[in-house]
Amino acid sequence: MARKKITVVGAGNVGATLVQRLAEKELGDVVVVDIPQTEGMPAGKALDIMQSGPLYGYDTFVSGTTEYAPTADSDIVVITAGVPRKTGMSRDDLLNTNAGIVRSVTEQVAKYSPRCILIIVSNPLDAMCLVALRTSRFPKHRVMGMAGVLDSARMRTFLAQELKVSVENVHAMVLGGHGDTMVPLPRFSTVAGIPVTEFISSDKLESIIQRTRDGGAEIVKLLKTGSAYYAPAASATEMVEAILKDKRKILPCAAYLEGEYGIRGVFVGVPVKLGSDGIEEIIQLKLTPEEKAALQKSASAVSELSQAIKGS
Repeated sequence: MARKKITVVGAGNVGATLVQRLAEKELGDVVVVDIPQTEGMPAGKALDIMQSGPLYGYDTFVSGTTEYAPTADSDIVVITAGVPRKTGMSRDDLLNTNAGIVRSVTEQVAKYSPRCILIIVSNPLDAMCLVALRTSRFPKHRVMGMAGVLDSARMRTFLAQELKVSVENVHAMVLGGHGDTMVPLPRFSTVAGIPVTEFISSDKLESIIQRTRDGGAEIVKLLKTGSAYYAPAASATEMVEAILKDKRKILPCAAYLEGEYGIRGVFVGVPVKLGSDGIEEIIQLKLTPEEKAALQKSASAVSELSQAIKGS
């Protein structure tokens, strides 16, 4: 049986870490591509990761290139390319620069891998998903964004630390746009199946929710140069694995909504079932009026951002 083929666009911190995680899991052979100005850099990183194989016990073939022809017929393409966020810069500041990058990358991807599934990691994420959808003209179930998986992982980390339990026991649900208006849902967050509201006071829970919203900014501030990449890479890996292994795993991802949750025409983080066809189902939770209002507010912020893209 032919191996699956995964392309990662962008050989920076997120992209290279993602390639390493994909290689270690042996999910398929991996091609990492970067801009022509980087010359041998993607090939060098690919070779370095390949040479870890004998030590970690994986046979994944990893290659690096500055051209798109070697990416042809990929099953999944993950786009991480873009300018990273710097201290004091919001995800929105990145808007038009990264829109141009994502547009040109998606044109090449659609040309060489017209049947692939696209996962967007570039920020501002929800708006970049819309750029990719419009540029590729792929069906909506084959274009999605990695955001909710990462935001939920951050919330799970903070909950586990507060409760002094294993992160494996903790599940969290974060919906909405990948930014300040995201909607962490404690009502759907559990510890060994028990709602977190049974363990944590409302005040403490609110501080954890706020820290989740600020999760990316907290890391940017600490690093001083660059932004998070270990957890974002792990989050994208989980999505790739769910698709290639046809797990039909329910994960919060940025999906294009056409009336679900009363939202239309934008990408917003919602629970979806991920399988071999990409987004196989959008799960519609019964939200309280407050939760629904928060999600609508988040969708409005995403819509405003998407409309601000030049040439959109």
